[in-house]
Amino acid sequence: MKLRHIFIVTFLILLADQALKIYIKTHYYIGQEHPVINGISWFRLHFIENEGMAYGWKLGGEWGKMALTLFRLVAVIAGTWYLRQATRKGYHVGFLFCATLVYAGAIGNLIDSIVYGRIFEGSDPFSQHISRSVFQEGFTGGYAGLLHGKVVDMLYFPIITDAHYPDWFPLWGGEPFEFFRPVFNIADASISTGVISILVFQNRFFKEPSSDFHPTVETKTKVDDDVQVS
Repeated sequence: MKLRHIFIVTFLILLADQALKIYIKTHYYIGQEHPVINGISWFRLHFIENEGMAYGWKLGGEWGKMALTLFRLVAVIAGTWYLRQATRKGYHVGFLFCATLVYAGAIGNLIDSIVYGRIFEGSDPFSQHISRSVFQEGFTGGYAGLLHGKVVDMLYFPIITDAHYPDWFPLWGGEPFEFFRPVFNIADASISTGVISILVFQNRFFKEPSSDFHPTVETKTKVDDDVQVS
């Protein structure tokens, strides 16, 4: 796998991720939800925003948000260097592809964190106000400064709903149960797919050379009954 292939994969993931995020941001208010296919309730677009990591995990406060954005930035810079080195060293093509998925997903969410607060208005679920962007008429200003943007999530797969944990279940006995609850985006899915695939196929990606090979040494020394070879 060459650097141009990594660039192409990264570009395609970013294009899909940002196109869907911008569409959701400028066509949905927070909390709005629609099924992707009529009659299929378990595949929905559900607009939420989160200030933290994938699947809504948070690092609290304004300083926490800035620290997380800076961490993402450092991770992307380090990832750029690492992928270049791994490509030059001829790492397994499967590993390079999976690492590219993680890399592209990190960039996708980094874009939200850095600039979305500047280029989009806030969305109000109570007035059902749909955010406008800096490129649209009537834009009144961004909802946050640089490095403080919120990540846009929208993919929702509530496959099992209206269920409850059994009463004997530890901690959550009798409470409502839903699978799959997290709302995520294409960048999150790319990161998760890359990481899980590396863990599952690590033996194939990092297979060590076989130790059954025993090299022989050739010699032109004449061997007869009077010569001992040790």
